[in-house]
Amino acid sequence: MSITNQTIDYGNLMHKAMRGLIYEVLTDISANGLPGNHHFFVTFDTMHPDVEIADWLSDRYPGEMTIVIQHQYESLAVTDRGFSITLSFGDTPEPLYVPYDAIKTFVDPSVEFGLRFETQDDEDDEDAPEAPMEVMAEPEEDAPKKDAEVVSLDQFRK
Repeated sequence: MSITNQTIDYGNLMHKAMRGLIYEVLTDISANGLPGNHHFFVTFDTMHPDVEIADWLSDRYPGEMTIVIQHQYESLAVTDRGFSITLSFGDTPEPLYVPYDAIKTFVDPSVEFGLRFETQDDEDDEDAPEAPMEVMAEPEEDAPKKDAEVVSLDQFRK
């Protein structure tokens, strides 16, 4: 458990859990492929020091980039720190490495599920935890279809 100054750091604990969820999903996809209509939009910080992308991609996307993991991907390899994948950009295969810490959003629109990680730079409150997060939850199957619901974890912050 992460206890700092006699408080539990729920924000960082949730981030660790949600990054673990991404790890588990990608590990399964790497071993078994994408089931059904599942696919992912992954937005990440291209300026993160551990991101590895071609120079022309970082020049074209100098702050963040969204990739789609769906039909045309190769060499998906997952570690406990991040994942590598080869995607085609205009028929040119490009290898990428994305650490989990660089991920800003992870969305599976086929089931209306997504995670959004925010950094302290996105917050006006300097006393905010380093990385608050929002979870976009899937609606219940019997409920009428509507936009994905966003649940803010800000209520747990002091």
